Amino acid sequence: MNLIDMHCDTIWKFMTGEEPQNLMHNQYSVSIEKLKKAGAAAQFFACFVHMKQFDGKDRYDQGYQHAIKMLTRLKREVQCYWNDIAMAYNYTGYQRNMAMGKISAFATIEEGGIIDNDITRLQVLYDEGVRLLTLLWNDENCMGYPNSKDPLIMNRGLKPFGYETIEQMDNLGMIIDVSHLSDGGFWNAVEHSRNPITATHSNARALRNHPRNLSDDMIRALAETGGIAGLNFYQWFLDNSGDSRIEAMTAHVLHMIQIGGEEVVAIGTDFDGFDFEGETDIPDIGEMWRLAASLKTAGVTERQLDKIWSGNVQRIIKEVL
Repeated sequence: MNLIDMHCDTIWKFMTGEEPQNLMHNQYSVSIEKLKKAGAAAQFFACFVHMKQFDGKDRYDQGYQHAIKMLTRLKREVQCYWNDIAMAYNYTGYQRNMAMGKISAFATIEEGGIIDNDITRLQVLYDEGVRLLTLLWNDENCMGYPNSKDPLIMNRGLKPFGYETIEQMDNLGMIIDVSHLSDGGFWNAVEHSRNPITATHSNARALRNHPRNLSDDMIRALAETGGIAGLNFYQWFLDNSGDSRIEAMTAHVLHMIQIGGEEVVAIGTDFDGFDFEGETDIPDIGEMWRLAASLKTAGVTERQLDKIWSGNVQRIIKEVL
């Protein structure tokens, strides 16, 4: 059984950590060594741009250049370990890597604001190998508005440039990620895109009432349009205990299957994008067998587990890229 994780922030950690790290062995939650232990077929590596680290009128230009540096770092790391991992840009490349026994690395950008109303930048990012864009993070940008506890913000939709970006992503063949987006923006994206929408690292709001999670209506909408949602391991998106427990992860998967069916659920760990503040049952990607065992015990069939583990993401890759 192969695994595809739709979201980790390991490359961001590489860029911010004081100690030098490499993709084969490192102190973080995702490495080639750990991916092999998990039986991973692919890992989506997010180049997360935290805009609060940049100041001045040209801060988005700085963020854009930083994203290019992160992409360069990712490709350099992959090239260093070419026997084990290779970049993938479409379904054909993914299949080729699988046939060669290599893990596929997909490059993504988390914070569409770096495009800064310049649609030509999206083409550049595509040419640099980016195949998925998270439209925004937790702040308003040129695309739209973030998830928020303020209903006035939460109900706001996409801005005109957000619509333009979605149209161009559809044309290019890029996966649209609505995690972090406001509810209003989510509905605009689902209704406007010609392709299936993903929420790469978002859980079920019915189980944990957090604005970053998806309502049941959202889960249904994803399912009805062929989209998927990736299970997030961040403790505060699972429940309010402060711990990241397998029982809570399992509950979210079962709920999403119940609401949207077996083809809507995927994995989007968010590893290395948050700190484990409490206790955790799955500290790294190499321990994913624990969740698989829990899901089987809870009644998830082998067919369903195959879809959750990789099949549903493979379908998106094939349809969109």
